[in-house]
Amino acid sequence: MNAQKQQNVTIKGTKDGLTLHLDDSCSFEQLLHDLEGMLSSKQYIGEDSPVIEVSVKVGNRFINKEQEQQLKIIIEKNRHLIIAAIESDVITKEEALRLKRETEIVSEAKIIRSGQVLKVQGDLLLIGDVNPGGIVIASGNIFILGALKGIAHAGFEGNREAVIAASVMKPSQLRISDALNRAPDHVPDEGNEMECAYIDEEGQMVIERLQQLSHLRPNLSRFEGGI
Repeated sequence: MNAQKQQNVTIKGTKDGLTLHLDDSCSFEQLLHDLEGMLSSKQYIGEDSPVIEVSVKVGNRFINKEQEQQLKIIIEKNRHLIIAAIESDVITKEEALRLKRETEIVSEAKIIRSGQVLKVQGDLLLIGDVNPGGIVIASGNIFILGALKGIAHAGFEGNREAVIAASVMKPSQLRISDALNRAPDHVPDEGNEMECAYIDEEGQMVIERLQQLSHLRPNLSRFEGGI
């Protein structure tokens, strides 16, 4: 199916269905009018057509729930179309703040002693030790420039891609998301190489040299460069 354009709407056929590109500079009312005109043409959608999935891309336009419903009514009503996704390049301030908290790097320079708990949103970079009985918890990754001899829980909100790294890996317990590893049967390699724990493809917690992490979690390169 070839690309067609009528004013502020572009429709393209793909192997997965249709993609609608909606201009983000016109008014939403004009956009709805043009969309209705586009989809009403028998040239694009016939009455006997099978159900087709539609991806809607709205560019730099924020679409609220009411506007999503308006698009859904126009696209799906009597047209054998169903919306698979509505994609926008902008988000709300609340969503942006939530993402900032989740990706923030919290840096602490201290020793976490027995009975103490350090819990953060985002990624934790701890410069110091976690003594036996101490606990560190993060919604993201945990990096410890020191000895981990207590408990570390990364990805506590369900992030199974999170990792735990320490200069000396001798934990009493490791947790990543809902995966638990009590007192790992693991003797750290001799030397000063950091080690990391992560969940592999089989859902098992594995401890490796930190250098392996660049291949397993390439998005973590920003941390490794500074550790």
